[in-house]
Amino acid sequence: MKILIIEDDLPLASVLSRRLNKYQHQCQHAISGTEGLTLCHSFFPDVILLDMKLEDDSGLKYIGLLRNIVANARIILMTGYASIATAVDAIKLGADEYLAKPIDSQTLLAAIGGNSITNNDTLDISPLSSEQVEWEHINQVLKFNDGNISATARQLSMHRRTLQRKLQKRPVFISKG
Repeated sequence: MKILIIEDDLPLASVLSRRLNKYQHQCQHAISGTEGLTLCHSFFPDVILLDMKLEDDSGLKYIGLLRNIVANARIILMTGYASIATAVDAIKLGADEYLAKPIDSQTLLAAIGGNSITNNDTLDISPLSSEQVEWEHINQVLKFNDGNISATARQLSMHRRTLQRKLQKRPVFISKG
């Protein structure tokens, strides 16, 4: 299988490539979205691993462009800043899968193969912590305000700097198992 990794974090891209090469996948790496688009025209990948945050760019804006070039490729959006809002956006834009970093090999291979990603065929549905609920709410209000921090802070009745600090921290999502 041909896999294109669009990731600006060179050590992570190298690890992903080595990991996938062990399973006989042919990997190419692009450091930016535009470089990824160019590689798609010559490499024609079966799967695209796309980072959501590329330097000062958003991987979300490349989903549709990649889909236009390689319509049948599986597009898997990877992010270190997972939220329900961005997961919904990614799927609406045409991503096939949305994975939070760090990604273990079993989950990555399942996503690449198009298999559902569950642990022992059961879903872990644990309640969100108060920090996780707050994080999701802040991200939804921020999205509603088109990323405007000041407008979001006013709507949340919060000081702008407090909101900026909260956005820099990401709540820890603890899974059972």
